[in-house]
Amino acid sequence: MIGNLGKSLAAAALLSFAGTGAMAQDSIKMGALATLEGAFTVLGEDSMRGVKLALEEFGYSAGGKKIELITGSSDASPDSAIRATRKLVEQDGVQILVGPLSGSEGLAVKDYAKTQPDVTFLNGSSAAQDTTLRSPADNFFRFSTEGAQWMAGLGEYVYNDKGYRSVAVLAEDYSFPYTQVFGFLEPFCRLGGSAPVDARFWVPIGNKDYSSVIAALPDDVDAIYVALGGADAVNFLTQYEQAGGELPLIGGSITVDQTVLGSKGRTRDFIIGTPSAGPVSDTWDDPRWNKFVAAYKKQFPDGFPSPSLFAHAYYINTKAALLALNEVNGDLSDGGKKYREALSSLEFETPTGKVHLDERRQAVADIFLTEVIEGPDGNLVNKTVKVIPQVNQTLGVSYDKFLEYGQVGRENPPCN
Repeated sequence: MIGNLGKSLAAAALLSFAGTGAMAQDSIKMGALATLEGAFTVLGEDSMRGVKLALEEFGYSAGGKKIELITGSSDASPDSAIRATRKLVEQDGVQILVGPLSGSEGLAVKDYAKTQPDVTFLNGSSAAQDTTLRSPADNFFRFSTEGAQWMAGLGEYVYNDKGYRSVAVLAEDYSFPYTQVFGFLEPFCRLGGSAPVDARFWVPIGNKDYSSVIAALPDDVDAIYVALGGADAVNFLTQYEQAGGELPLIGGSITVDQTVLGSKGRTRDFIIGTPSAGPVSDTWDDPRWNKFVAAYKKQFPDGFPSPSLFAHAYYINTKAALLALNEVNGDLSDGGKKYREALSSLEFETPTGKVHLDERRQAVADIFLTEVIEGPDGNLVNKTVKVIPQVNQTLGVSYDKFLEYGQVGRENPPCN
């Protein structure tokens, strides 16, 4: 009798184990990492909206498998991003990870990806140049464009159309703003513009008091190029207004993104007319963008008046992950090798046009030159000035020639 009971229990355990295995094979764990803490929290919240938009579009399934979403939180620092990534990969067992959000986080996660060859990493919105330009990871893919690409056309526009010849720079002190500043200054300086190193001001993420920076800004320049995001941008704009600042602004992509323009903080009339460039334009009258905006507003009525570039980037990278799963019928049994091959050759339509990858798994896509205007409902939005088609990471220069520019940083380009 005891023997029969033992056999029955063993059989039940075997069936339970087999059932668990079948369930595991019928689902895929996907991680999503964003900044849900710190100065960039509002950016991270909209990023997660982008992830959920893509998953909702696919019914939370791809390649015949159910997608189980597991989220992770960081504060924009590389250490926090790695802690969250390690948990998602090593404890939660995600097979695909979308993220992170911020530039230096992306560099750190890229390096971590090299230690996890069977896990596939897709960028969130992290836009530092060297995440893919130098020493890329074979299993890290970026279907969103990066910070220098986002500046395509802006340096030429403010020099030729606005007539600016000298600018001061105010930016956060880490890899993404370095990339943005380089992307803006390289053509601006090449045309004859000036932005001396001593007219560049670098502040930490989370800086709250801009009074000393505002007092030090030179008054003999034509404009200030500002590359601040989230609460940092709102704090500066508010304090610059209160200080009676009068210089026109040139916006980094996240300085005039909806995460700032859609905030409840005070802004001044001088931000209207601010030129910028980036991966999205709020007023782009295209069916693909209009469909995306409508879906965003329907699913997230408490979101921004228009999806931020963070929602857009996370949506695109999540959609790429799902499309490639369809290509391989959800089969990751070879450690994701066939899946990554499918990602490498993937080309698809996004809300802002077609995207494909270069040989370093970096997106080539359209970029929008914009200016801030007041919309018909009173909200501030970015108006499309021009679309720059299919901008690659080396900005039209050969890869070897582009590397000669050197790594982005506080003093590159010198632009005296």
